[in-house]
Amino acid sequence: MTVALIGFAILLVLIIVVRVPIAFAMGLVGFFGFAALQGLGFDNIMDFRWTGALSMASNRVIDTVQEYGLSVIPLFILMGNLVTKSGLSQELYQASNAFLGHRKGGLAMATVVACGGFSAICGSSLATSATMAKVAMPPMRKFGYSDSLATASIAAGGTLGILIPPSVILVIYGLLTESSIRELFAAGFIPGLLGIFMYLAAVRYAVWRNPEAGPPGEKFTWAERIEALKGVWAVLVLFTIVMGGIYLGIFTPTEAAGIGAGGAFVIALARRSLSLGSLFHALTDTGRTSAMLFTVLIGALIFSDFINRAGLPDALLELVTSFDISPMGVILLILAIYIVLGMVFESLSMMLLTVPIFYPLVQSLGFDLVWFGIVVVVVTEISLITPPVGMNVFVLSAVLRDVKPGTIFKGVTPFWCADIVRLALITFIAPIALFLPELLYR
Repeated sequence: MTVALIGFAILLVLIIVVRVPIAFAMGLVGFFGFAALQGLGFDNIMDFRWTGALSMASNRVIDTVQEYGLSVIPLFILMGNLVTKSGLSQELYQASNAFLGHRKGGLAMATVVACGGFSAICGSSLATSATMAKVAMPPMRKFGYSDSLATASIAAGGTLGILIPPSVILVIYGLLTESSIRELFAAGFIPGLLGIFMYLAAVRYAVWRNPEAGPPGEKFTWAERIEALKGVWAVLVLFTIVMGGIYLGIFTPTEAAGIGAGGAFVIALARRSLSLGSLFHALTDTGRTSAMLFTVLIGALIFSDFINRAGLPDALLELVTSFDISPMGVILLILAIYIVLGMVFESLSMMLLTVPIFYPLVQSLGFDLVWFGIVVVVVTEISLITPPVGMNVFVLSAVLRDVKPGTIFKGVTPFWCADIVRLALITFIAPIALFLPELLYR
């Protein structure tokens, strides 16, 4: 227990103070912490007993690289990159704007819906925010929207990318906890839709408080609305095939990812939006992002082996039992820790640091790990738009250089309040997340 706590403290120092990349920080602490548990130190570095720590680390690297299930990550990333190259973001926004833009705050609502649709294919919150900023900000400024509401709708809508399947974050959580990825995808669907509706309610609240912040836009005829939908039908069909195939058990997640990447390639070719240069860029970006995620995952798994060997999860369970806290009280305490950490760490780092510690405790208390995964992702979404380290906010500020982060943080307040309500609903009403997995697979 003492060694584990010292290791965790060193890890935080390496990440926050020394600024070591999280993948290498977790790998180093995990390796040397594992060695320390065997009574090894730098004074006996040639001791043959170091082979235990070396064997653990090398096996994690080899097993992760050879893990067939991990091929789902680069394939889904490639699908998102190819769909992005096909110009889907503009057409999604036009389609949602055709139906919602004429209402008060309608352009912000259209932005939220378009972000939800784009994130369902892209799977990245930061990419969704950066892409939709270029698409949605000009029309909102044209109709006189306040910068705070306009940017907040983009920043909040972008957070949906890590929950609405296919989500790379859910894949990583499934690998860390050995949970079913298809059950996680099914569990994320209803909470993702709930997030869209609650963000729409947040826009309505913001406009109710300040009607001048979101004036109505242009009203479209039904013929124009149907015409706008024609631009997104191919991608909607692709999403339906990929996710429908997973939900119905026709494809495994890996097979579905392959079909999705192939379908996205065909769509991009059919739209004549894919040049040799853009294809090369999509492939290199996929390789770079996948390598980064694999490296971080390997580091997290080595760190997980260390804290499990040190007995930290068992010690936490004994500590919780000694305080006589109810199981739901433990969950609320964990969520409070996540909210605090979300003010310091970005989403992936926070999840990789905490899930290996918390999930054995949660499982031993009798909670469903699929449900806990959705709870973790929703509370992680909140960290993307809360100060001082709201990654989506800073991405938007970098794309829109004339908008200060403080303006965006002011505008997102109703949205993260809506997220808190959604988090409470999912926490206390587990069937919101578990209804589809139980209906389809259990």
